[in-house]
Amino acid sequence: MTDSLKLTLVSRAYCHLCHEMEVAVLPLLAEYGVALEVLDADADPALERYDERVPVLLWGEKEICHYFLDEAGTRAVLAQLTTGHALARE
Repeated sequence: MTDSLKLTLVSRAYCHLCHEMEVAVLPLLAEYGVALEVLDADADPALERYDERVPVLLWGEKEICHYFLDEAGTRAVLAQLTTGHALARE
């Protein structure tokens, strides 16, 4: 597994939606062999742009979904990541 095969979850410790998204995405990531990096939105000033939109699931700077897991969208990103296709980052 390389650094490029990871998604990032911008989260908060006291956020139930954040916890729910993490629990929901972990089986998908395990299925595709992709890691999850969880970042605390309150611990890093660079993440304050997400403010009340957490949880936010990202691939690099590209937002996959926020608030609730978009399973179909996440699977599409994971399939492209693991098959070596480049996804245009915005």
